Amino acid sequence: MSDAPSLIRAAAGLTVAGAVRMQARLQPGAPALEQGGQVLGYAALDDRAARLAGVLLASGVGAGDRVALLAENRTEYVELFLAAARIGAVVACQNWRLADPELAHCLRLASPVLAVVSPRHAATLARIDHGIARSITLGEEYERLLADAAPCGVWPLDPEAGLLILYTSGTTGLPKGALISHRAMLARSMVGAADWQLGRDAFVAWTPLFHMGSADQTLATLMLGGVVVVQDGFDAAALCEVVARRRIGHLTVVPGVVDRLLAELHRAPVRPRGIRVVGVMADLVPPGQLAELTGLLDAPYGNTFGSTETGMPPASRSLIPPGVKPVSLAKVQSAFCEVRLVAPDGAEVPDGTPGEMTLRGPTLFSGYFAAAAANAEEFRGGWFHMGDVFVRHPDGTLDFVDRRKYLIKSGGENIYPAEIERAILALPGVADAAVVRRADARWGEVPVAFVVRSDPALDEAAVLAACRGRIAGYKLPKSVLFITDAELPRSTSGKVQRHLLEQRLRAG
Repeated sequence: MSDAPSLIRAAAGLTVAGAVRMQARLQPGAPALEQGGQVLGYAALDDRAARLAGVLLASGVGAGDRVALLAENRTEYVELFLAAARIGAVVACQNWRLADPELAHCLRLASPVLAVVSPRHAATLARIDHGIARSITLGEEYERLLADAAPCGVWPLDPEAGLLILYTSGTTGLPKGALISHRAMLARSMVGAADWQLGRDAFVAWTPLFHMGSADQTLATLMLGGVVVVQDGFDAAALCEVVARRRIGHLTVVPGVVDRLLAELHRAPVRPRGIRVVGVMADLVPPGQLAELTGLLDAPYGNTFGSTETGMPPASRSLIPPGVKPVSLAKVQSAFCEVRLVAPDGAEVPDGTPGEMTLRGPTLFSGYFAAAAANAEEFRGGWFHMGDVFVRHPDGTLDFVDRRKYLIKSGGENIYPAEIERAILALPGVADAAVVRRADARWGEVPVAFVVRSDPALDEAAVLAACRGRIAGYKLPKSVLFITDAELPRSTSGKVQRHLLEQRLRAG
C-alpha cells in the first residue's frame, strides 16, 4: 500500500480496538472493568485482550471469521469483544434465553469457526447440533490458554469490518443477525457523547451483553475512558450500591424493572454520585413512575427511540426532566443521522402525515448476516427502512404512530407474533391462532394468544405446554383466549386484523 489515496484511507481507519488501546496508553492504571469487587485496569485489560487475540489466531480464527459466544454477563465477555476487534473477527453474541431450536438457528446462521461458552451454559451448547468444530470454556481452560498465549497487536482494518452480530427477531419468527461494524460502533459512541454528554463516566452492564443496550454502551464507555461495572443480571440493591459510589453516564433501566428499582430506592434510599441520564423507552413506563424514579435519582429520563440496527438514532436526544410527569413523549432527532418519513411508494410525506421512518447515517448496521434478499428490501433506495410509522410536526419533533411490522416490546425484548403462532399452530387440536400485544404495568407490553380450536378439550395449559421448549420463556403468552373462526377478524385479503383483537382485549 503506497498510493496516496490508500494511505489517506488507512490514516482514517480508527477501529474499536485502536480506540481502547489508546486509553490503555493514556491511563494504564485507570479502572476499565469491574465485577464482584475485582477491578481490571486499562493496561491489564489491553494485555488480556492481546493474549486472547493470540488464542483466537491459534484456534484458526482469522479476519472475518465468526466466534460464537454463549455466556452470562462477565468480564471475559468484554475481553472477547476487544480480542476479536484486534484481528477483524466477529463475535456472534448468543441469547441464552432462547429455546434450543431458536439457539440452534442462530448458531448455524453465523457459521462460527469457534465457540466460547461459560460453564453455566456449557450443557446447552453441548446438546445443540451446531456444527462448530472447536470450543473454549471460560474459567480454568480459558485462563490457561491466556497464560500460554503470545500477545497479538492491533491489526490495521477497514472500519467497515464486522465486529459483532447481535440477533433481532424477524417477521418470519426466526431471528436475524445484525452485523455491527467498527465504524458503526465508533459513531454510536459519538452520538452518546453529542446528545447526552457521555464521557469518562461509569456504565453498569447489567442487561444482557448480547443486546445492543449493554454492548454499545460498554464499548463506548471503554473507548471514552470510563469504567464498565459488569453485573450478572438485574439486582436492585447492587445497582443502587454502584449509583452511590460512582458517577454514571447512562443508567440503564428497562420498563420491566422500574417498579423493583423504585421499591429498593424507598427501602434503602441512596444519594447518587451523579447520573447524566436514566432509562430507555419512556413510552412503556407509566408517567407517574417516570416522575418518581427521576425525582429519586435526580436525573432526567431518556425519551428514546432506537434499535439494534441503528443504535440510539433516529430519535433519542430528548430528555424528561427529573420529577416531571410527561404529558407528551414526542421524540427529538438524534445527532449524526438523516431521517425521512415516507409513503409506501417511497415519496417523502409532508409534516402532519404519517410515514415510515427511514434513516441514513454512520451508526447504521451493515445489514443482516447472510440475508441478501432482506437487505435489498430493508435498504431500498439507499435508506434503511425501520418499519415504524411516525408523524413529524412543524417544530421537527416526531410522534410514534404504529409499527408497520407488528412487534411486541416486552421489558426491552422484541417479540414477533409469528414466533409464538408457529409454536401454537404445531399443536394438534389448533385450527388457527393469532397473537397480539396487551398493555402491562410491569413489562410495558405482553403477548396474548387468541386460539381457534378444533379439539374442544384443548385448554390453556396445553397450549402453553406446547410453547415451552420451542420459544423463550419471555415469549410465552400471558393468557390464551379461545374464540371461534368466525370471531377471528380478517381483512378482505384474509389477513388477521390484530388491531380489532386488541380492541377486544381493551373492552374486556
